[in-house]
Amino acid sequence: MSSIKSVIISCAGIGSRLGLATTKALINIEGRSLISWQLEMFKDIEDVRIVVGFQANDVISEVLKFRKDVTFVYNHNYFETKTGASFYLGSRHANEYVLEYDGDLIVHPQDMKVLLDIEGEYIAYADKMSDDAVYVKVNSIGDVIAFSRENGDFEWTGPACIKRDKVKYNSGNVYNQLENYLPMRGIKIRACDIDTYEDYQRAINIVKEWYIEE
Repeated sequence: MSSIKSVIISCAGIGSRLGLATTKALINIEGRSLISWQLEMFKDIEDVRIVVGFQANDVISEVLKFRKDVTFVYNHNYFETKTGASFYLGSRHANEYVLEYDGDLIVHPQDMKVLLDIEGEYIAYADKMSDDAVYVKVNSIGDVIAFSRENGDFEWTGPACIKRDKVKYNSGNVYNQLENYLPMRGIKIRACDIDTYEDYQRAINIVKEWYIEE
């Protein structure tokens, strides 16, 4: 499946809620940048595309330390747009299926391996953890039937995999794009979004547990 699947990592945002004056891709977790932990998970994926905007040159320099064959895509309107726009820009000219991965996301490496091997479309979600979450509502078999800012069964973290030709321009969030195709197969994973400083502190402990100690 990896040969017909592109991974789109959205790293264009400012990360203002985090309050560390840096884009989230470059935050330090256990002596390494967040983007380096993410790239490690995708080392066997041929087509990795990273959407940059804020501090683009710094992100590009950091990525090139670990991988030279990444495709960089610019979101020049990163200040006015959200991840939906970055996902669209990164998906153009990609493979048949595109896997959306937010630049502020940590997924358990074992769960990420499972997701990369799954064929077809899906939306991944996790137990509620983040301080400022978007939620998903699921049906009796775990399919995602709705997104909500108010409440839900689980937290929408991503990743999500969808056919490239379904990705349309949207200046909002990725889930605003996915809403058009619900219900969609849902897969529960272990994951953590980094939106606030409290999330960041939580993520440091999670990386120790998931990536270092296991």
